[in-house]
Amino acid sequence: MSVDSNQMNIVGKGAATADGPGPDVMAASTLDGNNVLSSDGDDVGKIKEIMLDVASGRIAYAVLSSGGFLGIGDKLLAVPWSALTLDTDNKCFRISASTEQVRNAPGFDKDAWPAMADRSWADSIHRYYSRPPYWQRFERDEATYRDVPPAL
Repeated sequence: MSVDSNQMNIVGKGAATADGPGPDVMAASTLDGNNVLSSDGDDVGKIKEIMLDVASGRIAYAVLSSGGFLGIGDKLLAVPWSALTLDTDNKCFRISASTEQVRNAPGFDKDAWPAMADRSWADSIHRYYSRPPYWQRFERDEATYRDVPPAL
């Protein structure tokens, strides 16, 4: 199976052990609070929010809360959705970044969120995590579908 660099990967037994509809289709609220492990295996934070690109209907980012204690002093990080892997066996996410990379990642304060629709900001986040911007595939798909006549 080919892996699209704009999609999230899922590892583990998945649907064989899932209690509900997951893991291919899940409620975003079931993922909030899940731990995130670095490529080194360290716990680097928790999923705080899942951000949608409303126009395309795609998940753009997961917002990771990292480095604080009981919500105090934590830094928020926007992580491209494609930089995460859902580990169904361990009920966590894995990020394709080392602990040091996560610690040094550009972040923001809970009271000062960036304009996530700003393409220059988004480009820098995707470059940091070595991921192609999620909207590139959407734009390619949209062009392809525009050229296909509707089914009767």
